[in-house]
Amino acid sequence: MRPCILSAQPFLAHRNPDQQGSCVKIGSRSGQQGEREGRTRSPATLFIQRWAINTLAVLVATHVVSGIHYDTITSLFVASLLFGILTTFLRPLLFVLTLPLVVLTLGLFVFVINAGLLYLVGSLVKDFRVDGFWPAFWGAIVIGLISVVLNSLTGSGDGKLRVRRSPPASKPSGNDGNGPVIDV
Repeated sequence: MRPCILSAQPFLAHRNPDQQGSCVKIGSRSGQQGEREGRTRSPATLFIQRWAINTLAVLVATHVVSGIHYDTITSLFVASLLFGILTTFLRPLLFVLTLPLVVLTLGLFVFVINAGLLYLVGSLVKDFRVDGFWPAFWGAIVIGLISVVLNSLTGSGDGKLRVRRSPPASKPSGNDGNGPVIDV
């Protein structure tokens, strides 16, 4: 057996000699965090892990995007905690209220919602500043990208991405059908 590096979360796989280049997943994942290791993570552990990832993402955004500043490390922790809370509870409400704009812009308006939440955090936390809409916009994109990558690497996020190759059910004419399949 060898590790199959086709997804954000590795799994054990073996090669089927009849199917060249294909990986077959062994076992199933029912959605419980930490199930691969034979243990489950407590909600407090997941909360602290996600908060640490969010704090690191906000820290990276303060260094990458000019216009986002923090004065003390405490303000950074408070800002990341407040941003996580607002993203968890207020963003779904804003998403539903602005659903026509989200649909009309093919989902791009979600970036504006995230930027508004980051700007709101900048106005609520004393030593954390966001200078305007565009720094908030680019900062929200950086925070989102860093969070997605780190959550997928640590397994604390809910997103799943799996790429696998499998033979077609029936042999199509003219096409070998052995291209990659992406399951999201």
